[in-house]
Amino acid sequence: MKLRYKIVNGVVGVIAIATVSLMITLSYTSDCPELPATEPGENKIKAVAHYCYGSSDLLAIEWVDKLVPEEHEVLVKIHRAGVNPLDYHLMRGSPYIMRLARGIGKPERTIMGADFSGVVEAVGEKVTRFKPGDEVFGGSRGTYSEYITIHEDKGITLKPANISFDESAAVAVAAATALQALRDQGQLKAGERVLINGASGGVGTFAVQIAKAMGAEVAGVCSTRNVEMVKSIGASHVFDYKKEDYTQSGEKYDLIVDMVGNHSISKNRDALVPGGRYVIVGGGKGNWIAPLEGLISAMVQAPFVDEELKFFVAKFKQQDFEYLADLMEAGKVKPQIDRHYKLDQIAEAITYSESRRARGKIIIDVN
Repeated sequence: MKLRYKIVNGVVGVIAIATVSLMITLSYTSDCPELPATEPGENKIKAVAHYCYGSSDLLAIEWVDKLVPEEHEVLVKIHRAGVNPLDYHLMRGSPYIMRLARGIGKPERTIMGADFSGVVEAVGEKVTRFKPGDEVFGGSRGTYSEYITIHEDKGITLKPANISFDESAAVAVAAATALQALRDQGQLKAGERVLINGASGGVGTFAVQIAKAMGAEVAGVCSTRNVEMVKSIGASHVFDYKKEDYTQSGEKYDLIVDMVGNHSISKNRDALVPGGRYVIVGGGKGNWIAPLEGLISAMVQAPFVDEELKFFVAKFKQQDFEYLADLMEAGKVKPQIDRHYKLDQIAEAITYSESRRARGKIIIDVN
C-alpha cells in the first residue's frame, strides 16, 4: 500500500475513533445520586432541582438557601413561572450535544426554569432601574424557585399594570424567540406575507400576534382543534396540517418561521417567493441527528440557493422585553395560557409540555 493511502486510512481511523469516543461520552448518563435531605427553615426557599438526566419523575422539590442580591442585582419573589420545551430538553440532556454545555453524565446546574413574573423584594446598593414593590417579568436561570436574583440590566423589565402575572410569566423564552425570529432573523417588513408553522404552540401564538402587530399578513399551520384559536389571534388564513400541506398549496410567502420541521427545506423553499427567508426555530425528536437535520441541511444548501436559510438560538435582552411589554400593554399581543400547575406538580407540567399538545403556554403557580 502506498504511503499516502496509509496516511489517509490512518487519518480516517483517528477521526472514526474520536467520533465514536465523543458519542459514547455524550450519551453517558450517570446514575442518580441519593437526593440530599432538605428541610424548610429561616432563609430557606423551595425550588425544583434535578441531579441527573432522565424523565420528569426524577425532578426533586427541595429547600435551598435564599439568595442575597449583589450590588447591581434585584431579588425577585416569583409569583408565576412559564414552562418551555427547553425544560424537557435540558432535563433529559437531549439532543446529546447540549451536554457539552450542560454537563457530561449529569447536569452541572441543578435549579430549573427560565420564565418568571413576580415582585421585587430587595435591590443591591447600586441598582437604579428597580425598587422594592415593582412588579416585573423576564427570563433568567433557575425560575422554578420562590426567589431569584438577576442583574438589573439583564432579562428583566417592569410588568404592565393591565397584564397579569400569569400572562407576563408566559413571555420570556417563547415571545423573545418569536420576536427575534421575525424581526432579527426574518427581517419581516410591513405588508409582507409570513407563514408560521406551529402556530398554536408557545412560540407560534406569539409569532402570529407579533407578526400582525408588525403589519404583516399572517398565515398559520396547526392541527384541527386549534384552527379557530389561531384565527382568533390574528392569522388571516390557517392550514390544518391534517387536511392540507402548505408547501403544496401554491401560496408564496416572504418569510416562513418553522417551529415543527415536518417538511424538508426544499419543500419550504417551494412556498417562498424568490429571495424569501426561511427561519428554523424547532426540530424533530431524537437524541442525535433528528433535532439538527434542519440546521445541517440549511448550512449545506445556503451557499447555493437564492433564499435565506437561517437557524438561531434566542437570547434574553432587556430591550426586547420592554418592546414586548409595550405590545401587551397596547393590547396588540395577549399571551395564550393553556394550563396551570402548582410548583409541586412540576413533573406533571413538564410531561404535558413534552407531549407537544399544549395550546399556548403552561404556567406554574409558585406563590
